[in-house]
Amino acid sequence: MKHILFTNWHLMRIVRLVFAIFLFVQAYVTSEWFFIAFGLFFLIQALFNTGCGANGCQIPKK
Repeated sequence: MKHILFTNWHLMRIVRLVFAIFLFVQAYVTSEWFFIAFGLFFLIQALFNTGCGANGCQIPKK
């Protein structure tokens, strides 16, 4: 678990983390608490390095 959280940080992971923080701040400022759900989605993607990679969301053809 520690290995997943602290290694292999790349630009897309950082962008997801920054976007999640932005959504949390916007939820607080505008009192639109629904944004927290989207923020959690991007936060989980950033922390656990999930989501579509550079090749898109396709299944390998092996």
